[in-house]
This record gives sequence, C-alpha cells and structure tokens, in this order.
Amino acid sequence: MVKDHFIGVDVGTGSARAGVFSREGGLVASAKRNIALWQDGPDIAEQSSDDIWSAVCASVREALAVSGLGADAIAGIGFDATCSLVVLGQGGKPLPVGPHGKAERNIIVWMDHRATGQAARINRAGHRVLDYVGGVISPEMETPKLLWLKEKLPATYHAAWQFLDLADFLTWRATGSLDRSVCTVTCKWTYMAHEERWDESYFRQTGLGDLADQGFARIGTEIVPAGQALGAGLTPAAAGELGLNAGTPVGAGLIDAHAGGLGTVGGTATTTMAYVLGTSACTMASSAEPIFIPGVWGPYHSAMVPGLWLNEGGQSSAGAAIDQTVALHPATPEARATAASKGLSLPDFLAGLAAEKAGSPPEAVRLAGNLVVVPDFLGNRSPQADPEARAAMAGLGMERDLDSLVSLYVAGILGLGYGLRQIVEASRGKGAAVETIALSGGAGRHPLVRQLLADCTGVPVAVSRQAEPVLLGAAMLGATASGVFANLGEAMQAMTGDSETFTPAAGDFAALHARRFAAFETLQRAARDIRNMMTES
Repeated sequence: MVKDHFIGVDVGTGSARAGVFSREGGLVASAKRNIALWQDGPDIAEQSSDDIWSAVCASVREALAVSGLGADAIAGIGFDATCSLVVLGQGGKPLPVGPHGKAERNIIVWMDHRATGQAARINRAGHRVLDYVGGVISPEMETPKLLWLKEKLPATYHAAWQFLDLADFLTWRATGSLDRSVCTVTCKWTYMAHEERWDESYFRQTGLGDLADQGFARIGTEIVPAGQALGAGLTPAAAGELGLNAGTPVGAGLIDAHAGGLGTVGGTATTTMAYVLGTSACTMASSAEPIFIPGVWGPYHSAMVPGLWLNEGGQSSAGAAIDQTVALHPATPEARATAASKGLSLPDFLAGLAAEKAGSPPEAVRLAGNLVVVPDFLGNRSPQADPEARAAMAGLGMERDLDSLVSLYVAGILGLGYGLRQIVEASRGKGAAVETIALSGGAGRHPLVRQLLADCTGVPVAVSRQAEPVLLGAAMLGATASGVFANLGEAMQAMTGDSETFTPAAGDFAALHARRFAAFETLQRAARDIRNMMTES
C-alpha cells in the first residue's frame, strides 16, 4: 500500500481530536474524545497527561477505522496542543501541580492564572528577554508558572525530571525523544531562537537559576524546527496504543493556534494574519524582519513558518467569553434547551436567529442597538497586556426575552471583533503588513460571525475551504517528517486549499462600526479607571 496519508492530532482545552488527511490536504476522517479539566477556582485550571494521552490514542484509532485505511497507508503523524505545562517525575510519572497532592493532575493549563504575582515580579525586573514577548510576560507563559511551583510546591518542583509544553509531551510519549519544538520553547519559555540559546542571566534574575545550573536539562537542550522527524518514529509501545506501525515518522509539534496558522495562511504568510478563534483567540502575523509591537508577543524567530519572524496576539477568553456573556441573560436556559432540541450549540443557534432577523449579515450590527460589550473576562492579552482587566457591559435594560439575548450575543461578537481590530491597528502601526485575516477555529464557524469580524476590523476575512485547518496544520508536521514533502513550506503550499473571502461592508456600516469601536475603547478605558479607583490604598 502507498503511504500517502497523514494524521494530525490536536489537543485543545476540552478535547483531543485526530484527523486523517490526503497529501492534497483533504480530510478523510476524524474523531474526538473529551478530556478532563479541573478548575478549583477562577485562576486554577489543571489537566492530566495520562487522560490526554488516552484520549489521543482513542481518537487516532477511531479516525483510522472510519477512514477505511490501514496503518500501512499512514506516512507520518504530527501533534499540536495548547501551551500547557506538563510536570513529570523520574520515569515519566506524573507529579501533582496543586496543593491537593493528586499526581494525576500534573498539568497547569494555559489559561491558569495562578502565577500572576510571579509574572508581575518578572516584569518589574525588566530583563531583555521581555523585548521578545511584547515587553510584558504573561502569567499564561511557563517561566512564571515554574517560579510559582518552586515557591509554592517545592517538593514537586525539585522532584520534577522534566517540565514540558504539552505538544512536546505528546511527541515524547510517541517517540521517547526529549527534543523540544522551537515553537513551544520560543513562544512560551523565553528561548531566544534567533540566538539559538537560553538566556542564562534571565533565569538567574528570575529565581530559576537552578535550571541554568543543570544546563537546562529539565526544560530542553535540543531545540528543533517544527515538523522535524523525531527519534526513530513511533515506539513499539506508542504504535500499539495508537493503532499505527512502529517507526511511523513523527514531526516536532506546534502550539495549537500555530497549527491553525499553518493550515490557513498557505503561501501568503507575510501579508496574512492568522486568527484562530476557539475557547481563546490567537493572532499570528509573520514577517521577514523582526517587528517589536508593545503588548503583542514576539517577535519570535521560526516559531511558526521556518525562517520568518512571528508576532502573536489574541485574547485568553474568546469563545468562552461569548459563552460567559450569554450565560448572564435570563432567557439563556430556555434558548439552550431549544438549541439542543435542534442539534445546535447555543452560539450557533443565536447566530442563526441573528442572521434571520438581520436580513443580511452586515445588518446584524444594528441588532446590538446601544449594547457595548468589552469581553475581557480573563484579562486582556493583546495589546493591553493586562491580565487584571475584566469584562464590562453598557446599555443593559430590563429586557428578558429571546430578542434581547440575540442582541447581547451580537454585541459580544462585536466586542471580540473590536479587540481584534486593536491588535491589527497596533501591528500595522509598527510596520506589520496585514492585508487579510485567515480565520479558523470552532467559534468562528458561522458565516455571520465571519462577516461581522470583517466589518469590525475593516479587513477581508478568508476562511479555508479545507476542513479542520488546525488538524490540517498538525498533519502537515507529519507530512514533513515523513519526507513526502521536502520542508514545511512545501507541505503548506501543497495541502492548503482555496479560501472563501468575506469583504468588509463599506459606507454607513463602516461608519457605524467606527462609532461602535470608539464606544468600545471608551468603555474599556472606563473599566480600567474604575478598577484603579477600587484598588487604590
């Protein structure tokens, strides 16, 4: 049998998914398994690496079975995952990351904000590596979390054999290789990819000098490009669990949003901003030269497309922010039940109602009326770089019916769109070329959302006609590792398909969005001023 298919595995916040793809990028089959998430408080989010690996294996086996292909048809496999911190003891055994002492809970999830205080201290010290994370390190990144572990759970910290980003854990579990992806360690661990080194002085200043004393053996000594073949491919044990052949090539992984970037930008990386809209949102803009944008992470060298610099923005809460916004409305329980009876998610149900009421997608902006939503429920990642920011709403009345719920939903989507507009404007202001936004992610699947994002930003939004662009990006890693394509760029060109483009509305609609954007920024500033007043000693 010809080995001309690839498997992509995507581990998000709530599920693990696997897809089988042809060499042209066509999705043949996919499968999904939910994964556990523990949230003991508003700033705590933990997962289990064993649970995730089990979900990955079950997804791959099912996807392969549904495809009708045998293991002999699979030329390579790639993994992407959220940028979560996995802690392993000797022999790869999980270690607890919370005071509960439960070893199975050994992952601090990307959205966990327990290390806000540690991040603030790191930022006050002002090391040069911060220039490459937009000037301000986030509590979502790994060194603040490592410092939290060292200070709050020293037994776990000192017993740890390896600290890994989740994508690197998956490739280690699959191959036994401890090589780290340049994507994960550069974007979330402060590795200086353009200098091909860790900055020892940063770790000593931060309070993590022991990692430097150990030659960085616990966080990665071999850093490799995304898609590079790891070890001897799948180990016999991993192959048995996945239902694949031992030795199947495995490509070095990517953060999930970056896989979505690969699956959407194709050959236009330097003029297209990838926007992955899921539970959270991530923007990725590539450039030939480094661009320093305050409040936008990076520039990172070769973190997504080899040889290019990457600036990464987005928000910690996006699809989750919409869920939170509509959950506040009294009509939501009834609407949720109606949506379920129709086999729809609540956001899709509300988007459909908005589209019907509006008549045309651009008209939907009028449904929001005077409602303005700043959806910073979990802080503002970009461009304010303010983890303490919180959501704000203006224009609420006493309405309790379904129509007012639809209005609130539309206002929430507009809030996401205006947050994206801020990132685009900040990026362009420093010289980034953003001619198109390439959209992917489940929270952006409805055509109404796509049109509103184009209208909010004033930038055309392109949506790949290829199914599951995040899974596709992961499959590109396996395709590159297999040698079927000479490099990742060639795989992107061959496997990224045509796009459907949503053009921004002009005229009166553009003027209305300009007014609403001004109102959005006014409310955002007011919320920050109020917070400062309330916290003054």
